[in-house]
Amino acid sequence: MLFHDSAEEVPLSQLARVRVGPCHTNTREGLRLAQRILGRHRKDMKQVVMITDGKPSALTESDGRIYRNPFGLDARVVALTLKEVANCRRQGIMVNTYMLARDRDLVAFVKKVTEMCRGKAYFTTPYSLGQFVLMDYQEGADRQLRP
Repeated sequence: MLFHDSAEEVPLSQLARVRVGPCHTNTREGLRLAQRILGRHRKDMKQVVMITDGKPSALTESDGRIYRNPFGLDARVVALTLKEVANCRRQGIMVNTYMLARDRDLVAFVKKVTEMCRGKAYFTTPYSLGQFVLMDYQEGADRQLRP
């Protein structure tokens, strides 16, 4: 799945061809789509792995228009995004975030998401992202193998 001004499901075979942009981050819509995708599967463990380099800066309005605010953390965007995080938690969906930025306000936002969903947050760079994803995958596999 890919989220930007909106969110869309991307077939795994096309993932390597995905291009970045537009430049806003509609985290709320990404979480909504993730919930719909996970809702189609009967799995005990449901999780979202969110890789982001930006703050939540866009929302899809009820009429389909996209509200964008690239300046600072918009209180409305943050509140509605956190409401979607709470929906994930109610559905038993853990959100693990790989954050590619270090801005203090963004770090605080990611920590709030992590706390709400009992997930994990990794503050990384594009250069070390793969290492963190692999470590988390291996830790999960080790937990499943333990009696």
